[in-house]
Amino acid sequence: MKCYIGLGSNLSEPLVQLQNALDSIKKEPELQLLKVSSFYQSKALVLPDAPPQNDYINAVALVETNLSAEQLLQMLHKIEASQGRERNEKWGARTLDLDILLYGKFKVQTDKLIIPHTQLQYRNFVIHPLFEIAGAIDIPGLGDLPSIAAKMSWDGLKKLNNN
Repeated sequence: MKCYIGLGSNLSEPLVQLQNALDSIKKEPELQLLKVSSFYQSKALVLPDAPPQNDYINAVALVETNLSAEQLLQMLHKIEASQGRERNEKWGARTLDLDILLYGKFKVQTDKLIIPHTQLQYRNFVIHPLFEIAGAIDIPGLGDLPSIAAKMSWDGLKKLNNN
């Protein structure tokens, strides 16, 4: 199954965090890393009245796996934890965030997992890197990625040349 994974970090050297996460993905025998987007710097999304946060570094990776969506989520949580991820607050700063954006052409909805990611179509730091490596794909329930990307703002998003 081909899956797209969103990566993000805004704590403890975010560029290093993303590279370490990609290295961890490469080492997992159940995953094959096929492509990685450029890295992008983005403004942090914060809840109203929350303190400001550092900018994020984001990317999208394409992996192939035979794991179920739930097993893949568990593996990604394990990688996050190994890099010091703590789940204290919604939209809080984090060392590493790994999200399953797409799982093949399937829609998944369980208590712990919704695919496509529920906010995918609203986040330029996901859409632009996804489009960079996926091109003309359809997103289940949302439509074709080129149309979504064409309408998506670049505000607050900057492509980096670090990877």
